[in-house]
Amino acid sequence: MGGDHAPGVVVDGAVLAARELPVEVVLVGEADRLRRELARHLAVPPSLTLQHASEAIGMDESPAISVRKKRDSSINVMVELAKSGAVDAIVSAGNTGAVVCATTLGLRLLEGIERPGIAIVLPTLTGNSLLIDVGATIDPKPEHLVQFAVMGSVYSRAVLGKARPGVGLLNVGEEASKGTEFTKEAFRLLEQTPLQFLGNVEGRDIYTGKCDVIVCDGFVGNITLKVSESMAKVIAQLLKRELRRNPLTQMGAFLSLSAFKTLRRKMDYAEYGGAPLLGVDGTCIICHGASSARAIKNGIRVAASSVTGHVNSAIVAALRETTCPKA
Repeated sequence: MGGDHAPGVVVDGAVLAARELPVEVVLVGEADRLRRELARHLAVPPSLTLQHASEAIGMDESPAISVRKKRDSSINVMVELAKSGAVDAIVSAGNTGAVVCATTLGLRLLEGIERPGIAIVLPTLTGNSLLIDVGATIDPKPEHLVQFAVMGSVYSRAVLGKARPGVGLLNVGEEASKGTEFTKEAFRLLEQTPLQFLGNVEGRDIYTGKCDVIVCDGFVGNITLKVSESMAKVIAQLLKRELRRNPLTQMGAFLSLSAFKTLRRKMDYAEYGGAPLLGVDGTCIICHGASSARAIKNGIRVAASSVTGHVNSAIVAALRETTCPKA
């Protein structure tokens, strides 16, 4: 029931997933409304079922208050299904704060994890990188960034196929002496881990592929993500405007159409599905509020990959092997 175009687009994506992926999908929300949306589809796969939830949490509602007051919201019901073992993973394009709050309270955190982190897959010149955290924990301690690095490395190996992920700490300079006391201490702690820590990376390095995993606090990460989204939209609009300027540029655009389509596909967040909320004792994928049906389907695909890749058990094992030093 969450997202800019819910529930129609979410239902469409769920139907696509049930048709194309080896998964069973449970749609959680107001049953009558969901049935009306499903009626638009000629054939609904039997692997797709409904779970009624009488309430919904709006995108502009306070996460903590709404999660406590709306016990029968689709987000809370979804978390309860995961808690009871009725489903293996949950996917939502709704209120991110509410999803983080409900999931953290309902499923709790993994052994050894003190704060959850939202990881986002970003396209780079050499493939893709993982940025963590982009909004779950905006005021962490330095040792929490070590946990983010461990979780990001595990996810990068299990889902993205990176054999030995290189980890970088997002900072204002490459030198170890740069940054705030917080980032300096995080640097010192990361150096003491068995992770392949590559040191500090600057904002200009995010999209070059210099690191497989880039670690930061949720405040910086969320701003980085939102600036990147805005910049991508502005560049696309400016490019479209210039290519339509005269017949010559229009002809060049036509000849380059296949290249533009490839570039658009690589830059499209819908290809990556959603962002895993790492650190909770369950599998949770948070999709963009403006997700298309394809993005929802890919979010479900990523959730299934996280389950079959045993990401959470690998995180717990990696934490046990990593003596996380205290500040």
